[in-house]
Amino acid sequence: MSTFPNEIVTCQLANGRKRRVFAKYQAGQSHESYGHRGDIPYETEVYRRILQPLPEFRPRCLGAYTDALTGEVSLFLEYLGDNVRLSDMVWKRSVRQPWAMAQAARWIGHFHASHQERVDDDSLAFLKRYDAEYYRGWSQRTYEFARLLHGRFPWLAELCKSDDWFAPLLAEPPSVIHGEFYAKTVLVRKQSLFMVDWESAAVAAGEIDLGALTEGKHWPVALVRKCERAYVRARWPEGEPGSFRRTLDAAKIYLHFRWLGERPDWTVREKNLSRYDDLYATAKRLVLL
Repeated sequence: MSTFPNEIVTCQLANGRKRRVFAKYQAGQSHESYGHRGDIPYETEVYRRILQPLPEFRPRCLGAYTDALTGEVSLFLEYLGDNVRLSDMVWKRSVRQPWAMAQAARWIGHFHASHQERVDDDSLAFLKRYDAEYYRGWSQRTYEFARLLHGRFPWLAELCKSDDWFAPLLAEPPSVIHGEFYAKTVLVRKQSLFMVDWESAAVAAGEIDLGALTEGKHWPVALVRKCERAYVRARWPEGEPGSFRRTLDAAKIYLHFRWLGERPDWTVREKNLSRYDDLYATAKRLVLL
């Protein structure tokens, strides 16, 4: 579930009680991903400055430790037992998973609404910010890594070499986003949801998180639409902005480039080829091709 080494530690307190803690370790590792992902010190700051002030947010941050010799950071979080990832729900799946998906969309919509006005706070200056150079890098790497597929997808050059595809993402007021808000980063326990793995938090268009949550052909269209409605009602109670659909489509294009432009072997492997079909359809819908 986590990008970094982790374990569940059982601690015995001074009063004899035991407590389980989820520990994440820097351990000399880095998963920078071309400026997309942060490390354990980065995620620690996300918890301290953004998540910890939220009164009902869990898992709670219990603290962090910096090794005096190596400077590496370990992050300690409340351990949440008896949970299941939203993506892995099996028991009463047909009822519980759609409910949890809509709840997750609603939660992230509220989160974006409440943090949109904070993006220029000095306390959040440490956050990564998606700009034109950031978005352009993903499409350019995708085109470079996809050399063997240029004949199969001749339209790719036109899409990747233009900046038009990410213009809607820069046109809208940004907020603080999770950055990889897929169903696997949402834990469900009974009627409660817990959002984890915040090392990719950034300042960008909130539609990116919604697009990640609902990405994939395995989600029924009716469920995707339900999540979109839940998100819109939570973020914009006054009504859906006229630019929402266009920005959401641009976010979907970004998410495809994000994974196709990560590693050359991912760009051409069989299981990812369907991303090109979705890229083409979405680009046509935005009249980019």
